[in-house]
Amino acid sequence: MSKLRVNAFSLSLDGYGAGPDQSLENPLGVGGMALHKWAFSTRTFRKMFGEEGGETGVDEDFAARSFENLGAWILGRNMFGPIRGEWPDDKWKGWWGDNPPYHVPVFVLTHHERAPITMKGGTIFHFVTGGIHSALEQAKSAASGKDVRVGGGVSTIRQYLQERLIDEMHLAISPVLLGKGENLFAGLDMPNLGYQCTEQAATALATHVVINRA
Repeated sequence: MSKLRVNAFSLSLDGYGAGPDQSLENPLGVGGMALHKWAFSTRTFRKMFGEEGGETGVDEDFAARSFENLGAWILGRNMFGPIRGEWPDDKWKGWWGDNPPYHVPVFVLTHHERAPITMKGGTIFHFVTGGIHSALEQAKSAASGKDVRVGGGVSTIRQYLQERLIDEMHLAISPVLLGKGENLFAGLDMPNLGYQCTEQAATALATHVVINRA
């Protein structure tokens, strides 16, 4: 049965999934790049950037798992780009260039309509103005029985958690303090929402935890 998953989502020790002041120069906000050091040397993430080799071990195991059995993605608009408000034109096509790493349909949450964008490698960006439930319905239909992955950002994940729609969530907690930004758990009563930690593993660069809905 198709699941709604969060995978390889990096978090600071103080609960932030991104730094403040996202921009073209700081796509993950100021200081946000430091959250992802655990991933950069893995085989899976090096392959995403067209590089060979890479580390094996626990970090790589979780990175590889994050791409298993995926049929579609859901992204918040900030995960697609730094533009706010109305789309000024059709020039911006995401952070990843002509061949994004998704290779399946991607549903981007937005308040502003835009025509779908077909990219190389099988990625098609669809822009959803009907909210999280509409995006999930469309993503599950496109996934054809495979899982749907919520790629972020924090606000998007929080919305799906509040509705108890996420089945499984893997967080990579990095030994970094950001101090401010977007906090994942602020105001969320995770046990009351029915979530519990079911798996954990630590490496030098991250503590990996898996949270499932009971």
